[in-house]
Amino acid sequence: MTGLLERLIALPGTVVYLVVGGLVLAEDAVFVGFVVPGETAAVLGGVAAGLGHVSLTGMIAVVVLAAIIGDSIGYEVGHRLGGRLLETRPLRHRRQSLDRAADLLARRGGKAIFLGRFVAFLRAVMPALAGTAHMPYRRFLAWNAAGGLVWGAGSVLAGYLAGNSYHQVERYLGRGTAIVLAVIVVGGLIGWRIRAHRRESDEQR
Repeated sequence: MTGLLERLIALPGTVVYLVVGGLVLAEDAVFVGFVVPGETAAVLGGVAAGLGHVSLTGMIAVVVLAAIIGDSIGYEVGHRLGGRLLETRPLRHRRQSLDRAADLLARRGGKAIFLGRFVAFLRAVMPALAGTAHMPYRRFLAWNAAGGLVWGAGSVLAGYLAGNSYHQVERYLGRGTAIVLAVIVVGGLIGWRIRAHRRESDEQR
């Protein structure tokens, strides 16, 4: 699949937009992310922009919109099929991981949607799990859009800045998103502790 994506760089810009957007959308819809390298496609879209084949702004817009729409499709499938979707053969083998993802969603709500965007497995399953859990769509969409914007822009920009060295970006992107996750989580914990301390101080007054 990576070899096929590499050939996209030599294709007309319109084709690059369509294929990159299609792969990102497919990754995020109905658990297809297990086999479709949407993140790799987004990085290569950035490489194509860096080489002048497509517009950087246009590629970011395509990837972000594809991510948001793909997640919305996954949400709708989960909402309509519910638990039956989780009993399909490809997912039964990942039951333990799915249970952990569902638990994260139950504990963190919308934040799990945002954070899941930066982890390959969660990116593939979290939208459908949110639909299965009947999370209000407006709430889902807000967190989905925020995650799609940060992830989409970051992935395309990584490819754009890396240029022909995109293999290194592809190799380390998972590590980089893990770092982003850690920063977000630590920042959230610090913010929560500050608010808790303020509440305790106010109660003592």
